Amino acid sequence: MSDLFKKVEYLKGLAEGMNLREDKQDQRFLLKILEVLEEMADEIAELQEGQDEMNEYLENMDEDLSDLEDDLSALEDAVFDDDDDFTDFDSLSDQDETDGESVVEYECPHCGATTRFDITDFDFDEDYLCPECQQPFFPEHEEDDDEDEDSKQPDR
Repeated sequence: MSDLFKKVEYLKGLAEGMNLREDKQDQRFLLKILEVLEEMADEIAELQEGQDEMNEYLENMDEDLSDLEDDLSALEDAVFDDDDDFTDFDSLSDQDETDGESVVEYECPHCGATTRFDITDFDFDEDYLCPECQQPFFPEHEEDDDEDEDSKQPDR
């Protein structure tokens, strides 16, 4: 119980000791003041409880946000500090635009070698071979072959 409750209870005890009654106007006024004080103490206690809950919630959010910031910082350090694995795509696209080229990097599905293609000169009908393993970069799918064979057979 807060100090405010104790003080209101003390005033109520004094009022009872003074034998205040509702039938006299000045005494009724004092009793109503005591009732209002008690209601105010209840409201303040509820507000304080809500404020305490809100503070605890915000502290938890602050801790979660701090953890998230630490994780993001660690991720940024891992991605941006490792020059072997990171390509600066912004500088690559700026360079390509100045040369008048549109360049795409593609990884061979067979050996993993990376090759750059100028997409403005790219011919989809041509078979492109990997310079490392001489395997096609874009192998034809079996279902494409099955569809071609089905279309070549005469209807029965």
